[in-house]
Amino acid sequence: MAETKNGGANCLVQTVAEVMRHKPGLEAVKINRAEHSISLATLGGPDPELERVVAQQIRELQSGSPGCRLLEGDPNCDSCAHPLSPELQRNLAIQCDDRTTTIARVTCPTAPRFWRWRSLPLPRIVPREVHIEDAEKHAHEWKQQIIAAVLCGGLALAAALIGGVWALPLYLAAYLCGSWFTAQEVWEHLKERKLDVHFLMLTVAFGSASIGAWGEGAVLLFLFSFSGALEHYAMGRTQREISALFKSAPKSATVLDAEHHESIIPVEQLAPSMRVLIKPGDQFPVDAELVSGATAADESNLTGEATPVDKRLGDTVFAGTINLWGAVEATVLRPASQSALQRIIHLIKEAQHLKAPSQRFTDRFGSGYTTLILALTLIMFFVWWLAFGLPPFHSTVELRSAFYKAMTLLVVASPCALVLSIPSAVLAAIASGARRGILFRGGAAVENLADTRVVAMDKTGTLTTGELRVERIESFPAGREREVGELAYSLERLSTHPLARAITRHGKAQGFKVLALDKFESVTGQGLRAEFNNRPVLLGRCEWVCTLAAVQCPVEDKGTEPVPGISEVWIAQGDLLGRITLRDDIRPQARQVVDALRALGLQTVVLTGDRRAAAEYLKKQLAVDDVRAELKPEQKVEAIREFTMRGQRVAMIGDGVNDAPALAQATVGIAMGGAGTGVALETADVALMADDLRTLPFAVGLSRQAAAIIKQNFAVSIAVIALLLVATLAGWAGIGAAVLLHEGSTMIVVLNSLRLLVYTT
Repeated sequence: MAETKNGGANCLVQTVAEVMRHKPGLEAVKINRAEHSISLATLGGPDPELERVVAQQIRELQSGSPGCRLLEGDPNCDSCAHPLSPELQRNLAIQCDDRTTTIARVTCPTAPRFWRWRSLPLPRIVPREVHIEDAEKHAHEWKQQIIAAVLCGGLALAAALIGGVWALPLYLAAYLCGSWFTAQEVWEHLKERKLDVHFLMLTVAFGSASIGAWGEGAVLLFLFSFSGALEHYAMGRTQREISALFKSAPKSATVLDAEHHESIIPVEQLAPSMRVLIKPGDQFPVDAELVSGATAADESNLTGEATPVDKRLGDTVFAGTINLWGAVEATVLRPASQSALQRIIHLIKEAQHLKAPSQRFTDRFGSGYTTLILALTLIMFFVWWLAFGLPPFHSTVELRSAFYKAMTLLVVASPCALVLSIPSAVLAAIASGARRGILFRGGAAVENLADTRVVAMDKTGTLTTGELRVERIESFPAGREREVGELAYSLERLSTHPLARAITRHGKAQGFKVLALDKFESVTGQGLRAEFNNRPVLLGRCEWVCTLAAVQCPVEDKGTEPVPGISEVWIAQGDLLGRITLRDDIRPQARQVVDALRALGLQTVVLTGDRRAAAEYLKKQLAVDDVRAELKPEQKVEAIREFTMRGQRVAMIGDGVNDAPALAQATVGIAMGGAGTGVALETADVALMADDLRTLPFAVGLSRQAAAIIKQNFAVSIAVIALLLVATLAGWAGIGAAVLLHEGSTMIVVLNSLRLLVYTT
């Protein structure tokens, strides 16, 4: 779907049309801006791959500039820089209202009856002109709310203690402080024709004042504004993680030209293949590959890893990380806008708005529930007045009015704690994970990981390092090892095979010379050949090299089984025969992680495309529960599906590239090394940014703790509402006790969620 990357890159209609062209089963796409969701209409059953493709395309549209007006509800496509073609106007129907945008195929009127709709979360659509100053302002808004809440409480206490003629002015000031921020939110929601718990709180507070219960109304506003400040504090913690990343992003870079002259330019002007100089203590300006020098990098702001990471020739450095001690030169790999740092910033922002399933339920429930409670309150006012004979508005110490009881009912029935119970826990979990180098892509990832019972792991790049290293270079006859290494380095630097990358990296580190080769050729499935000094050079499998070079392989190597985890290439020129041995090491922490996962009650399974012998060796070394070897990508998907059909939730851990189908099929996809892999960040639900398996048990434990806290919050919220409803309808609770218990439960819920910020295993 390359068309969506240019030309019509920022056109929703063209993007959807391109997806429909490749996916004939897709009939319509509906974006609900109010619920932050996307719905797909198909003629068949669910298609996870289709859902992933559509969501990814729309995420790219949101991050593009300028943005498509349809994403923000403006149906006017005529003035767009990329107007729709006549063909698209004939074949697609576009409908927009104040909540949704729908793009559908033009078809017969009866066809939509057979469509099957499926919804999935979509990042919140926000204007692109959002500056970091605005984000920081909102991140610190909780401080102003705390001050207003404290003033409200202090003024109300002073009014109660002083009394007399000063009571009313002090209560009025308390009401102003306590309702200031709530009134702003209510006004914004009323403009959208929405009622929520904020409206209920203002109604109750001013209703209390109207019946002379100034103290109860002030206490209500104090507790509600204080709990709201705590909620914004939880949101601000995540926002500060983003702000810190923004601030850490380098602004300029030192560029070297062909004569090694230095010039300083903005990082936005850096392009791939440019050569940059990074001095000790400076930040790496973009993702780049070291081509001169050696150093160590502080990557803690990106991956959460506190230990400096050694960087040598051929290693990748990431934008925003710090060059600790060596002056190095590096070649730019990608523009600054596509760096690992910018991808992480974008996805952390997105994660804040990808809601958990339980949170989406409470959001939908909240608006309807508010309307229901307002209606119930009105009905009960007339019941208490007309049916039970209570005075409508005038209360005495012995007899409360119908209006007083109605206001009390409003207080106890408002779902404040219930609405805050889930988002406060999810945001705290996301912030806590980000500090440890774990990126949860929204609340659904947190909840789903908590329910996981099977962990399926790829071998290469997950349980092993994924980077082959040269273990030994041999020559036959002995003593010509450097000559073997230089021939192999000169050949392999022209190849992209994983073995070639390891040999090239080793050659750079050893300072091997680049030999002038002629007639280079890659022979599929066999190896490489070329000419050096007019003599043929062969590199590849032992049988192929020795047969073509007409040389005898060492006797001790005939008929021997390859050692698991070991690869080798042979090279021959004239009378010289050489062997290079490479190894993909098991990660040192892999056994510790497998044991930790088993202690958490998780079943561990290895799904690998490697040989059976290598898989069995891995099973023996790590003591995993099961291994399945020689699997193609589609067979890994089938293995995941087999577990899910048994009712088991599966987390799949892979490198995010060749394992993408399995990551998409799993209940939770977890990517290793998200800091360096763009595909990993886009495909997975969770990314382990530090490429450290040891953070996986922490992620599982954190998600389980978050799920437990959500359940605790939910139970407290429902129990308090039910208790107070019964007490109010039975006439046992007055408005003062109702306010204290109800708003007290709201603060308990938020404080309980904030425990996740200090979670440790």
